[in-house]
Amino acid sequence: MTETGIDVAKSTPNRSRTTSPATLPPTVPAVDPIPTTHRWTFLTNHAHVLIVLHGQPDLVLREVAVRVGITERAVQRIVQELEEEGFLRREKVGRQNHYHVITDQPLRHPIEAHRDIGDLLELITKAGSGGPL
Repeated sequence: MTETGIDVAKSTPNRSRTTSPATLPPTVPAVDPIPTTHRWTFLTNHAHVLIVLHGQPDLVLREVAVRVGITERAVQRIVQELEEEGFLRREKVGRQNHYHVITDQPLRHPIEAHRDIGDLLELITKAGSGGPL
């Protein structure tokens, strides 16, 4: 309590706990927040999640979220949608999940439907260092 009779600890708003980039495991690169103004990418978050899980199928979704730059809840929703549509299969291995990307599924938009997920992953993983993200 202070002289005014207000408990400072109680008057401070609750803040959600976040993991700072400094406390992340060394295998997960820190992602700078993407400003919402005038910032876009050519690939969707669904594609980003697939790319990350294809490269490291044993990652926990919290780590996928950090790499993609979205919330863990958003990643959970995306994974559920990808499973429901047949683009991703989840397998329980002990207490962890192992994800398998179904690479022979065609891309969804009519402009790119002549290609499949495997083509996209091959293009992305060949670029740069030869590995995903």
